[in-house]
Amino acid sequence: MDIDIVFSGGGIKGFAFLGAYEAIEAKGLRWRRLAGTSAGALIATLIAAGYTSKEMIDLLDGLELQYFLDERKCLLPFPVWKWVRIYWRMGLYKGEALEQWLEGVLAARGIKTFADLPKESLYLVASDVTNGRMLILPDDLPQYGMDPSSFSVAKAVRMSISIPYFFEPVKLQTKKGKYIIVDGGVLSNFPLFLFDEEKKVKKRPVLGIQLSAKLAERPKRKINNAIDLYEALFVAMKEAHDARYISRRHEKNIVFLPVENVLSTEFSVTPDTRDRLIQYGRERTEQFLKTWP
Repeated sequence: MDIDIVFSGGGIKGFAFLGAYEAIEAKGLRWRRLAGTSAGALIATLIAAGYTSKEMIDLLDGLELQYFLDERKCLLPFPVWKWVRIYWRMGLYKGEALEQWLEGVLAARGIKTFADLPKESLYLVASDVTNGRMLILPDDLPQYGMDPSSFSVAKAVRMSISIPYFFEPVKLQTKKGKYIIVDGGVLSNFPLFLFDEEKKVKKRPVLGIQLSAKLAERPKRKINNAIDLYEALFVAMKEAHDARYISRRHEKNIVFLPVENVLSTEFSVTPDTRDRLIQYGRERTEQFLKTWP
C-alpha cells in the first residue's frame, strides 16, 4: 500500500525514526510523499534518496556525531569566545560539517538538487526569521527568486535543522536580499498539515511519526527560574501551531514516540543509547501498525 509520511523534529531523538521506518518497511508500506522538520527533514531526505532503514542505520552506526560540532577557531579563551560566537555568529557551531556530510551521502545516490528527486516527493520545513514566515522547501523557493531545480537538497536540510543558537543560521543570499533561516521547528515542528487535504478525498493514507506524547498526555512544565522559562517558551513556540492543528481525527494516524532522558542536542549520546532509541521506535511503530490504517 502507498502512503505519505510526515516526520517531526527532535534532534538526536530522531534515531527513533530509524526503527519506526524499519517497521514501516517490514509492513510492506511504500512511501509516495515525505515531509519533515529538522531531524525529520534529515530522515525524510535520506528515504527520498532511496536509503532503506538498514542502510541508514549502517550509515549512522559508525558515525561520530561530534564531528558535526564544527566550531570556529579563535585565540580567545573558550568562555569568552562562546558568547562572542553566539552574539555575532548567532550559533555555537557552523553546521557546515553536517551539510558537507549529507552532500556526500546524497551524491552516492545521484542526488544533488531537488531536480534529482521525484517531483513533489519531498517537503522540508524551515523558518525565515527575516520575514517571520514558514518556508516550505522546495515549493517556496521561487518567491525568493530561486530555482528549486538548481537548489541543493543538503542545503535545504541544513536550513531545516539549524537549531537556534546551537547551529549558525543559514544566510540565504538572493537577488531580492539576504534572509536569515533557522530550524523549521520554530514555526512547525510536525508539519502534518502539508498532506492534510481535508476538503478533498485523500489519494492515500497519511502516517505521522512524532517524537512526543499526545497533547493530553504531556506533563505540565515546572517553571522556577529564567532558564526554565526560556526552555518552556521555546517548546511552546515550537509546538503551539501543531498542537492547535492536530485533533483526534489526526491522532489515529500518528505514531507518538515520547522519548525521555535524551536531549535534542545530545551529540555525545552513546552507541547503546542510539540502539535503544532505534529499538524503541521500531517496537512502538510495530504495535501501532497492527491496527492501522
